[in-house]
Amino acid sequence: MSDKKLQYCSFCGAHKEKVNKLIVGEEVAICSDCIALCTQLIDDDKKIVAEKTISSKNFDAISIKEHLDRLVIGQDTAKQILAVAISNHYKRINNPPKDLDMQKGNVLLLGPTGSGKTLLAKSVAKYLNVPFVIADATNLTEAGYVGEDVESMISMLLSVAEYDVAKAEKGIVFIDEIDKIARKSESTSITRDVSGEGVQQALLKLVEGTKCRVSPAGKRKHPQGEMIEVDTSNILFIAGGAFVGIENIIKSRTQGSTIGFGADVKSKHDKQDISVIMPDDLTKYGMIPEFIGRFTTTVALEELTLDQLIKILTEVKNNFIDQYKHLFKIDDIDLQFTDEALAKIAQNCLDLHVGARGLHTEIERILMPHMFHIRKYQEMGMTELLIDINLVNEPKRII
Repeated sequence: MSDKKLQYCSFCGAHKEKVNKLIVGEEVAICSDCIALCTQLIDDDKKIVAEKTISSKNFDAISIKEHLDRLVIGQDTAKQILAVAISNHYKRINNPPKDLDMQKGNVLLLGPTGSGKTLLAKSVAKYLNVPFVIADATNLTEAGYVGEDVESMISMLLSVAEYDVAKAEKGIVFIDEIDKIARKSESTSITRDVSGEGVQQALLKLVEGTKCRVSPAGKRKHPQGEMIEVDTSNILFIAGGAFVGIENIIKSRTQGSTIGFGADVKSKHDKQDISVIMPDDLTKYGMIPEFIGRFTTTVALEELTLDQLIKILTEVKNNFIDQYKHLFKIDDIDLQFTDEALAKIAQNCLDLHVGARGLHTEIERILMPHMFHIRKYQEMGMTELLIDINLVNEPKRII
C-alpha cells in the first residue's frame, strides 16, 4: 500500500491532519476518533451483558429463599420476609410502571449477634450477582466531622462495581451495627450527637433515593476534584443490628405493669419474642421516626438453637469442620470429631451468647495445640486425630 494511503484512516477516511492521532500499521491506519468509538461500543456491550445477567435471575421469592436455605441454617420466617422484600425491589427496578411512582422498601434486620444478619445480606447479593458492600455504622459521622460521612458507602459501592455507575445503582449496601447510631436519649440534646442522631438525619435522603456526587474510593473530597454522580433511588439498603435491650421495651408494651394485686408476674429470664416489634419500640430505643419510615420491611431473627449451631458447624457449604479437615489433610492427618464434642462446642457458643460467630473461635481454641505440634504428630506416624469432649474441655497435645 502506498504511503499516501496510509495518511488516511482506513475506517473513516479522515486525513491525519484532521484528527488528533493517526496510528499506522503495515497496511492499515486508524485514527483516534475511531479508537474512541470502538472503545465506547465495547463498553456498551459489557453493560448489556451485565444487565442480561441481572435480569435473567429468578426474582420470585421462592427461588431466593431456596438459595438462602442452602447457605443459611434456620431463620425460616426471616428468610421468607427477606425473599419477598428482595423480589419486590428488583421487580420494581426491572419492570418500572409507566404511570405509577413505586417507593422502594429498604430492609431492617434485627437479631442477636451471630444469628446470620450479615450472611443473609451477603447471600442475597451473591445470588443476584449485584455489587455489595458492608459499611459499619459506628464509623459514620455527620459531614465535616472526624470519621466517614454517609456518602462514603456509595463511593465503596462504586468501587466494587468497577466504576460502572449503572451497575452500582442496582447494588446493595449493608449497614452493620445500625443500633449503635441510636440517639443517646429520647429528649433532644443541647450538644450535637454527630455519630448518633446526626448520622440518622444524614442517611435519610441517601436511603430514600437521591442523586449524590461522590469521589472515587480512596480519594478525599475536593471542590475541584473528580466527582461521579450516582442515583441511589434503586440501591437497596439493608440495615442490621442486635438492638441489645430492646426486649425490655417490647415487654413493657406487651405485658404492661407487673405492680399490684392480680398482676401477671413473669420471670425476668423469660425470653421476649422480638418478632412483635413495632416502630414505636424502635423510636424509644433511639431511632428517629423518619429513619424507621425509610425501612418498610422489618425482619426479626431468632437466636440459634443447639441443633442449628451443630448444622452450621458441619453441614453448610464451607463449614469450619471441613475447612480444618482440609488443613490437617495437607499434613496427611485425618481430623475427626465425636458427636459429643460437636455438641459441646455448640453449647459453649450458646452459653456465651455469641451465636454462630463464636464457632470459629471455639474451633481455633480447641485445635491450636494440635496445629502447633502437627510436625511432631507426623514424626510419630500419626494419621488420625479424634477430638472428643475431653479435648474440647481441655485442649492439649495428645502425644
